Amino acid sequence: MPVKGVYRVGGPGTTVGALGISRRRLLLGAASAAAVSGCAGGASGGVGADGRVTVELWHGQADTARKAVEALVAEFNRTHPTIRVDSGGGGVISDAMLQKVTAALAAGSYPDVAYIFGSDLANIARSPRVVDLTDALHDGPTPWNTYWKPVRDAVTVNGRVRAAPALLDSLAVVYNRKLFRRAGVPFPEAGWSWNEFAATAKALTDPGHGVFGAGWPGTGDEDTVWRLWPMIWDLGGDVVAPDGKHIGFADEGVRALGTLARLATDKSVYVDPKPGGEQMYQAFQSGRIGMVGTGPWKLPDIVEARIDYGVVPLPTYSGRPVTISGPDTWTVFDNGSARSRAAVEFVRWMTEPAQDVRWDASAGSLPLTTTAAKLPGWRRYSAGTTGLDVFTDSLSSARVRPVHPAYPQISQPLGEAIVSVLLAQDSPAHALRRCAGKADAALRIPR
Repeated sequence: MPVKGVYRVGGPGTTVGALGISRRRLLLGAASAAAVSGCAGGASGGVGADGRVTVELWHGQADTARKAVEALVAEFNRTHPTIRVDSGGGGVISDAMLQKVTAALAAGSYPDVAYIFGSDLANIARSPRVVDLTDALHDGPTPWNTYWKPVRDAVTVNGRVRAAPALLDSLAVVYNRKLFRRAGVPFPEAGWSWNEFAATAKALTDPGHGVFGAGWPGTGDEDTVWRLWPMIWDLGGDVVAPDGKHIGFADEGVRALGTLARLATDKSVYVDPKPGGEQMYQAFQSGRIGMVGTGPWKLPDIVEARIDYGVVPLPTYSGRPVTISGPDTWTVFDNGSARSRAAVEFVRWMTEPAQDVRWDASAGSLPLTTTAAKLPGWRRYSAGTTGLDVFTDSLSSARVRPVHPAYPQISQPLGEAIVSVLLAQDSPAHALRRCAGKADAALRIPR
C-alpha cells in the first residue's frame, strides 16, 4: 500500500508520482495502534441525541493507508450529516482482523464494518450477523456489472453478495532490466511460456555474483500458495473438483509443481524462508533476483530502490492469459436496522469510482470497476507508474480463489507440497499425493 511522496519511474532522474511501501509492511505497521475503547455491540441503537447514527469501522490499516481511510471517512461525515463513521480502526492489523472479529461476534460486541480478507469471507459469512448486501450492491449507485468479474466473484457466497469490495490486485512478473542486459537475455513479452520462464531464470542465475533468476516465498503460507493457482487454472484444473469432495488439481498440480522442481534443480530460484516474501523482495530490490511474481502494491518500493524494471503478464502453458486476483472486503455486521442502513450507505459510497480511485492511489490497489479505471485521476496515476497498466489490463483474465469454507484446509497442505518441491525434498507427484490426502479429507467433512 503506497505512501505518498516522490519517486522516479523509468530509471534515475525522471521524477513523477507517489512513493509507496509494501502492502504487508503497512499492515504490520499497525501493530502499535491504540485499541478501540469499547466495541459497537448489538445492544446499542447507535443513534445519538442529535439524531446521528454512529457506525463503528474496523479498518486495520496503518500509515498512509490509515490516513487515506480517515480522510475519506472525514469527507463522508461532512457530506452525510445524519451519519457519523467512527474510524477507530479496531486496534489490530488487517492480518489479525478475522480473529478479532470472530472473538467480537462470540462476545456479542462487534463493529458495523470490518476489513476482511477475501479468503476469509466464506467463514465469517457463516455468522447470521453478517448483512446480506445483494440488493444493496446490485441496485446501488455503482452498477453491479461495472465491477470486474474477480470483484463480483470474491464477494459472492452461495449466490449472495456478502460483502462490499474494498481492495483489488492481480499478479504479474516484475523483472530487472539491468540483470537481463548483463546476461544477454531478451526481455520477456506477453504470451511467454512457463518453459521460457524456467529457461530465463536459469540464464539469469549467476552464483558468482549471488544472483538468482527468480524468487518464490517458501514459508508454505497463502503467499506461497496463491502464486500456483494461475498455473493450475491455465492447465485446466481448479481448486475444488465439481463433486465438491476432492481437489480439482490432482494431475494439473503435478505439472505445475514440475515447473518449480525444474527451478529447484537448476538452482535458479531463491526460496524465501521469511513470512511475507520480504527477503525475496529485498533481494530483488538490491539487484540479486532477476524476476519476481508480485502485485501492484510492490511497485512503489521497487521504484524507490531505483531499479530499472519492467512488468509482463504471467507466463502460460496454454497460450491463454490467466492471472489471480485477491480482492479484500468491507464486511457489514448487523447492529440493528438504523446502524446497518448507515453502514451500507457508507460502504456503497466508498466503492463509488471517485472515492475508489483516491483509495487505490493510497492503498496500492487497482480500480474496483471498469468505470473507475477510465477516470482521469486513475489514468494520470497509472501513466506515472511503469507497468501499472499491465496489472490493470490483466484483470480481464483474472480469477479468484473460491469463496469456500474448506479453502484453508486445501491451502495448508498445498503450501507444504510447494515448499518441499522448491527445497528439492520431494517429487511433484509424491508431494501432490500427500496434499490431496489431507485436502480431500477436509472437503468430505459436512459443513
